[in-house]
Amino acid sequence: MMPPRQKQKPAAERDAVERFAAGLAAVAGPGWQRAHYGVAVSGGPDSMALLWLMISLLPGQVRAATVDHGLRAESADEARMVAGFCAREHIPHSILHPARPISGSLQAAARTERYRLLDQWRAAHALDHIVTAHHADDQLETMIMRLNRSSGVGGLAGVRARNGAVLRPLLGWRRDELVALALDADLPIVDDPSNSDTRFDRARLRKALKSQAIIDPQAAARAAVNLAEADAAIDWAVEAAIASWPDARDRAVIRDHGYPAELFRRIVVRRLQANDQRLALRGHTLDGVIAAMKSGRRAMVGALLIDAAQGGGNGSMWRISAAPRRKRAPGP
Repeated sequence: MMPPRQKQKPAAERDAVERFAAGLAAVAGPGWQRAHYGVAVSGGPDSMALLWLMISLLPGQVRAATVDHGLRAESADEARMVAGFCAREHIPHSILHPARPISGSLQAAARTERYRLLDQWRAAHALDHIVTAHHADDQLETMIMRLNRSSGVGGLAGVRARNGAVLRPLLGWRRDELVALALDADLPIVDDPSNSDTRFDRARLRKALKSQAIIDPQAAARAAVNLAEADAAIDWAVEAAIASWPDARDRAVIRDHGYPAELFRRIVVRRLQANDQRLALRGHTLDGVIAAMKSGRRAMVGALLIDAAQGGGNGSMWRISAAPRRKRAPGP
């Protein structure tokens, strides 16, 4: 017997799936059609549209997960809504919960915990990738927020289309396109009120951007790709510069042969992190360290010291060492 014919999708939906396939192939790389994917689904129109695109393109190769941080009373119902949709569509689905309540800077802490839980889930189910629904409007918001923080090339590149196992194939799509797709496909959706809560910087910025027509989010997303490529090129130049040193394998050595400022900043960070992976040095703090180094003063970063050294040849040279442990004051 012939298998039953699948219902044909309308032309607009077929075009959307084809467009999405090209984007997924670009970020996932060779073998993307054989890979297995986990989709992060909050229940909002963006992530529901992403899930619909994934199952339309790669049925049987997709799982879904919803992270319920427990920060709002409605979040449990929203997670169950996604679970119900997945059950009807025969998509394996999991609801993930943090082991401890989220504290501190809520949005930043929730984001960190969300990716940690998703990566654990991905590993447990032997999935190749996690796919998220970040789009061009999200990218523009990120770029402007980082511009306001005086970020450099790496920060202004925004969220990356690929970051380890995380893929973001929708960075060229607008939010309105995804909402329209979700409505046309008659998908159940929820509206997270935190997205419009003006206590949060991103929500205030999102509200401001809705009324502007000067900046094109899709053009900004393409600019972010260019900046990401420039960022990777600078990192490549840093590796090449360090590899050219006669003592490149000595992680205590920092050299400067007249490198451009941004190259030298990254050399300093790279060498410090080779001695202490926990260091996160940037902005004014990094500039202060480099100013001390170039003026011949000792610089202290965390538990590390940087001192000028002999043997720089045609350039300058410094050595990194561990700061002496402070003696504890004697007890009474």
